[in-house]
Amino acid sequence: MYLGLIILVAIVAVLLILVVLVQNSKGGGLSSEFSGAGTTQMFGVKKTTDLLEQITWGLASAVILISLASYIIVGGSSDGGAIRSVNIEKAQNTAVPGGNIAPAPAAGGEAAPAAPATAPADTTK
Repeated sequence: MYLGLIILVAIVAVLLILVVLVQNSKGGGLSSEFSGAGTTQMFGVKKTTDLLEQITWGLASAVILISLASYIIVGGSSDGGAIRSVNIEKAQNTAVPGGNIAPAPAAGGEAAPAAPATAPADTTK
C-alpha cells in the first residue's frame, strides 16, 4: 500500500512538472505554441491558461493529500514519535570498548543524583 502511494506521488509530481513547463509566464501558454486560427477559436488564450492553472492546483493538492494519506497509513503510530531504526537498535545493544557508560536519564528528564564526592585523604602530615 505504501509503495503504491509512493508510485502515485511520483506520477503526480511528473505530471505537475509537465503542466508547469507547458505554461508560459507571460500569458501566452499552450495556445501560443499552436499558431493556427482553429486552435485560438477552440480554446482561446484565457481558457487555456485557466485550464492549466486548474490542473496545476489540482495536481498540487493531490500531492499534499497523498502525503497526508501516507502519514496516516505509516506514520500514525502511538509510541510518541519514537524513531524506529535497525541502526539505532544495533547501536543500543552494542558493547562499547573502554568500560561501562552511565545510563541515559529517566524518561522524566531528571538525571539520577551523582554519588557524593569524598575528600582525598591528607597525606602531607
